[in-house]
Amino acid sequence: MNNIYDELRSALYSVWHRRWIVLGVAWAVSVLGWLVVAMVPNSYESRARIFVQLDDVLAQQIGIKSNQKGDIDRVRQTLTSAINLEKVIRSTSIGEEITTPKQMEGAVLGLGKKIKVESAQENLFEITATYGDGGNSDAANAKIAQDIVQKMIDIFREENLAGNRGEMSQSLDFMNQQLATRQKELEAAEQKRLAFEAQNPDMAQGGLSVLQKLEQSRAEMRGIDADLAAAQSALASINGQLAGTPKTIAGAPGAVGGARGALAEAQAQLSAMRSRGLTENHPDVIAAKNQVNALRGAAASEGGGGAVGTPNPAYSSLQSILAERQANVQALSARRAALQSDVARITSQQISNPEVAAEQQRINRDYDVLKQQYDKLLQDREELRLRGQVETEHSAIKFQVIDPPTTPRSPVAPNRPLLLFAVLVVGLGAGAATAFAVGQLRSTFATTSKLERSLGLPVLGAVSRTLTESGRALQRKRLKMFYASSGVLGGLFVLLLAIEFFQRARVA
Repeated sequence: MNNIYDELRSALYSVWHRRWIVLGVAWAVSVLGWLVVAMVPNSYESRARIFVQLDDVLAQQIGIKSNQKGDIDRVRQTLTSAINLEKVIRSTSIGEEITTPKQMEGAVLGLGKKIKVESAQENLFEITATYGDGGNSDAANAKIAQDIVQKMIDIFREENLAGNRGEMSQSLDFMNQQLATRQKELEAAEQKRLAFEAQNPDMAQGGLSVLQKLEQSRAEMRGIDADLAAAQSALASINGQLAGTPKTIAGAPGAVGGARGALAEAQAQLSAMRSRGLTENHPDVIAAKNQVNALRGAAASEGGGGAVGTPNPAYSSLQSILAERQANVQALSARRAALQSDVARITSQQISNPEVAAEQQRINRDYDVLKQQYDKLLQDREELRLRGQVETEHSAIKFQVIDPPTTPRSPVAPNRPLLLFAVLVVGLGAGAATAFAVGQLRSTFATTSKLERSLGLPVLGAVSRTLTESGRALQRKRLKMFYASSGVLGGLFVLLLAIEFFQRARVA
């Protein structure tokens, strides 16, 4: 601990003994550093906030999709593009001294680093511009920073509100040109198809290819087969019902009672059930048949051979249904025969004329492709036209300046008071380090303990320095000069701070 204390005393004595070196180096470093700090121009920052509404209720209602993320990215790219930055430079005092394309390129790159476009919220953007040029005054730099932000807002308003309509018009013109080209190609393909069908009338299929027509006929025939099977089943069912229904109902004219009347009524009920389509296994049909069988024995034992039979209305109804279903089966059979003839004819044509069939398939395929392309382009053109009308009459992008460009009152960089103080501290530190280094190079000892450690011999004592009256007067004079020089250095630092704050006050 004592050694550390002695070393500290020795270092302080060495620095104080060479205090003029400390002061000289401090002056040199401080003045040089302050000159460098003075050459750094003040940079002023201006901010503005804009609101861009990208969602539109009308566009969503009519089905126009919007890519909000893509629109936000496009807003950023529009604001900071090289073309817009060049417009900003030419419209402000920055471009007054730019005469060559190389200078303009450098100015655009430099300005791009000084501008920031940040998305504060979903549709809220903040534009920040920082500018500082040593050739301009602080007030001019502050004004230029504000002008940069204002010009960027003006460019965004012009290009995104007016420029989008021009871009939409160009897109519509391009779509119309493409539609006209596709329409000519489609008309040529249709004329070629009509000419082919005129030369080959047997191959004319109403715009369908041979394979499509063949597949369509086969599919229709499969459907008719299913309908024919159902119709034949229904016909067989009605034949069975008709076979079990008597043509006449036994009974005397005017007789309304007795076993014969009950038998006639039961047979009529049974016929009605069969006419409704009930099968022989239906519980109601089985019960009715049992009743009929029971009544037949009672009617036979009742006698009355003079009875006269009357026509059965159920039998007549079943005959009408039978005729209708027979006609249905015949019509389906005829349609199936016609389809079989068409399938056989088309198949024979493919076998006998494979080249003609292949040509028809190629012509129809080309026509179908061109028709699909034309329909798709027509749909896209109408959607684009509708979008253009929406954006023209009711713009999907709404632009509003929330906070106009601020007027800078104080520089954001550099922090000159802090830099001035840092230069002063560095100067004093450099002076102290220089004095200490000079003391280390010389073979002197500030304390007796250091001398004893260095020589390894005991030190008996030390002789104090004694000055005369004239020597003490000279020492006091030198101390006054040292203090005065130090005070001037501190006063210069205070003066520089005062000048800095005065300049800031002038800008404000």
